[in-house]
Formats: sequence, structure tokens, C-alpha cells
Amino acid sequence: MKAPSLTLGIEEEYQIIDPATGELKSYITQILDEGKLVLKEQIKAELHQSMVEVGTEICQTPADARVELVKLRSSISELAGRHGLVIAAAGSHPFSSWEKQEITPFERYLGVQNDMQDLARQLLIFGTHVHISIEDKDFLIDAMNVARYFAPHILCLSTSSPFWTGRNTGLKSYRSIIFRHFPRSGIPLFFNGWSDYSAMVDTMTETGCIPDGSKIWYDVRPNHRYPTLEFRICDVCTKVDEAVCIAALFQAVIAKLWKLRRDNMTFRVYPTELIEENKWRAVRYGLDGKLLDLGKDKEVPVRELIHEMIDWFLRDVIDELGTRKEIEYAYKIMEEGSSADRQLRTFAQTGSTRDVVDQLVRETHEGVE
Repeated sequence: MKAPSLTLGIEEEYQIIDPATGELKSYITQILDEGKLVLKEQIKAELHQSMVEVGTEICQTPADARVELVKLRSSISELAGRHGLVIAAAGSHPFSSWEKQEITPFERYLGVQNDMQDLARQLLIFGTHVHISIEDKDFLIDAMNVARYFAPHILCLSTSSPFWTGRNTGLKSYRSIIFRHFPRSGIPLFFNGWSDYSAMVDTMTETGCIPDGSKIWYDVRPNHRYPTLEFRICDVCTKVDEAVCIAALFQAVIAKLWKLRRDNMTFRVYPTELIEENKWRAVRYGLDGKLLDLGKDKEVPVRELIHEMIDWFLRDVIDELGTRKEIEYAYKIMEEGSSADRQLRTFAQTGSTRDVVDQLVRETHEGVE
């Protein structure tokens, strides 16, 4: 079996904001044509007009992805600025209401709205999607089965949605709660191989449940167009370096799983319901909580488990990939807190969600301009 190429790509969803009010602004259709002249297919509309999605080119390394993200954030910021607007990267807006947002009038999104009704209209959330290339389909499914275990750990580093419609929700990733309302979402089930997974997708397609595999919205899924495993669990990262860090971690996890398989070994596959329990803990408490160490059958502080993941499980492949700098940024996140933690500190100090928006705008552009 040929080794996976492990190339990567990152998609990010940004908020379009009116700096005068701090509110979301439904404006993507006005800047999309102009944006495509500069970024071509790297810029896309999303379900809500107050959201813009970007995607990197295929990158060999996380360092390459960082160059791409800086270019994309800078370009989108400039485009928005021409219209008196700014962008921010956070899993939810601190106070704008989903009920006031306009749906993008494209056939695809009008179809989603028709199918999902209020679930679609409420989907005013922003994520980071990381693609890792795995050409062998059976290894892709094996990797998905195992990598599910690490997804909540990495979600803790990315949490950026503690607020919803002006309220402190008490959760670090409220985005995850909103998205969980969708069918075919959450931690994926265990599949015996590619044929098992594709049979499930074929049945859903043939019976009219879905048009294609793009409507399988698992936190980790085979992408239906590209030979990639797509990690969709993370909130959009406020800082560029956070996004690069989580992408490097996902790449390293797959590299490690390939190395184990090559040597005729593997990592244990754990029950979906226990991984879902870890995801809930990540959503609720983020870096300040405890996750279940399923190998030891006990709960352990998140920071200890992330240190163990990096310092023990991934140690050898990090240096082989040359990504130690990007991955060890996780230590800084654990020290300073995720975006959700920083937002909550600002709110505690000022009592103002508007101040939180201003902070998000500043941090989104950190290292970009």
C-alpha cells in the first residue's frame, strides 16, 4: 500500500462586519464577483450573506498553508475594506441575531434552506475545515475510525464561540451545539472499510435522502470530491497561527497512523458514544475541562492529554514532517487560552460584547497586515 501524500488544505469561514455597529452585515454577493477576480475559486459564498469562505491551494506543509492563509485574510480584508467593512474569525458572532440574516440567493443555499428550514437559518456559525490527502480509500476509513478519538482534544484548542445572540452561553464552542442539530453530523460512526462507508452513502443517495456525499456532515469525513480526510470539528480559529497549529496536528495524527499501519500496528478504536462524551466536554469546558483517557478509563485534564498527544504519541513524526514549530504553538494556546477564553476575559473586564467584536477583528488581522 502506497503511503499517503499528506498534502493539506484549510478552509476558513469569516464574519463580514460593519465596524460602525459591530453587527454582521449581509454583503457577500456585493463583493463576490470582485473577489473572484483576485482569488478565483479560493473565495466562496456561504449559506448566509454575512459569511465569506476561503480555501487555500493544496499545500505541502503547514508553513505553506500559513503563507496561503495570510494572503487570503489580507485579500478578503482589503475587499471588505473597499466597502467600509471588516472581517473577523470566530465560531459565532458575540451578539448578532441569526433571525436578521439574509440567506445567499444561490440555488444550493436556497435548497438547503428549503430542506432544513429553521435549522438552516439558525446556522450562523463559522468553522475551520482541514483536509489531509489520503489516496488509499481503505486506509482513509481506518484513519477516520482512529482519528475520531483525537478530534475533541484539538477542538479544545480552537474553541471560539462562547457567545450566542448576545448571551454568554457558558460553553466554549456553542457553534458545535448549533451544528449538531443537523442530521448526519457529529462524531462519525465506525465503518469496516471503504465499501462499508460507500454503501451507506449509496443507500442514502438512491433513496433520496441526500444528493451526494457532500451532505454527510460528520466532524471527520471522507471528502466527496477529493481524496482527503476532512476534519470539520473545529471552530474557525481567530489567529492565523492557531489555524496552522491545528492543521499541523491533524496532519501529524494521520502521519502517525500511517506509520503504525506500515509497521503492522494500530491505535485502539474506541466506541463512538465515548468519543461523543469527550466532544461534549470539549464543547462545554474547552481547555479548562477534563477528557476521558479511554486507554486508562479515567478523566484527565485537557492540557495533560494534549501534552501527551504531542510529546508522546506524535513526537517522532513531528520532526520527520518538520512541523515542530507549528505544533508547539499549541503550548502557547494552552498557556494564554483559546479564542473563547480570551473573549470571555474581555467580556469579564468590560461587560461589553461590542468590545469582544473589536478584539476579534484585531486578532483576526494579527500577523496578516
